[in-house]
Amino acid sequence: MRPGPLNLITDVTGLIVGNAQGAALRSGVTVLTADSPFTAAVHVMGGAPGTRETDLLAPDRMVQEVDAIFLAGGSAFGLDAGAGVMAGLRAKGRGFAIGPVQVPIVPGAIVFDLLNGGDKDWADSPYPALGRAAFEAAGPDFTLGTAGAGFGAMTGNLKGGLGSASCVLPSGITVGALAVVNALGQATVGETGHFWAAPFEESAEFGGLGPAPMVPQETPLPRKRLGEATTIAIVATDARLTKAEAHRMAVAAHDGMARALVPSHTPLDGDLVFSVATGAREIADPLTDSFQIGHAAATCLARAIARAVYLAEPMPDDLQPSWRSRFGKG
Repeated sequence: MRPGPLNLITDVTGLIVGNAQGAALRSGVTVLTADSPFTAAVHVMGGAPGTRETDLLAPDRMVQEVDAIFLAGGSAFGLDAGAGVMAGLRAKGRGFAIGPVQVPIVPGAIVFDLLNGGDKDWADSPYPALGRAAFEAAGPDFTLGTAGAGFGAMTGNLKGGLGSASCVLPSGITVGALAVVNALGQATVGETGHFWAAPFEESAEFGGLGPAPMVPQETPLPRKRLGEATTIAIVATDARLTKAEAHRMAVAAHDGMARALVPSHTPLDGDLVFSVATGAREIADPLTDSFQIGHAAATCLARAIARAVYLAEPMPDDLQPSWRSRFGKG
């Protein structure tokens, strides 16, 4: 496997991503969309998820494709971002047709960033406007680190953020990942700057430090309260997958989260992975390609999580150090 040209989820042809954030709010929204609807599924492994429109992603549900997926800060308030994304899609005449009416299908998920030092004393939710702005900003290139839904994210010891990565399989199929890292656990090993995801790193994309030296690992204690933590992600491919096959891709991708964050999938986290398949490329070998797509999704997600933390930028009044400010790299 090798990274795609941008090393972003948008290396999956047809997908675009947009970010919007508020500096004073210390929160934001990230939207993934495309020019036409795409197959999507979801798998939840955390104990405290916050979601919108995820039930319809089950293989037996009527709607087979979606128009966009959003990731947002703001806890349950962030689910309002979906309304802004729907407004942007409706303005473009997009949506599931029911008679003369078109209803945009926009699943999404949120992370908790209400206690990160930002100004949360609003009268009207800022998230519909952020959702619309993120949708309008969508393109093939986008900012990582302190951006979009990862703008105010934190982890067990360092600032979190927004990360992405991609790879191209020997078959030519492309796989990518997009992650908002706001975890209870750590992306780094103990008190070192080494990433748990180091064995999967490509071209020093998160510092090139390699695996951490062997050090005793103590059982971690939670540094966040109930409901404060979550890592949410999207994995994508240009392969043609059914909803059931896309669901298996999401299941496999969770392995990447467990490789990159310790601990992960706790009762306090709302960890989930959406999966997307654009269908631009037919699968030639169902056994080999399906196996490799799942493995690639997990590997890309592990890398995306590490990149999110590595690229987070220090800002005044941060409640946590960034990886760069603490370890002086990058």
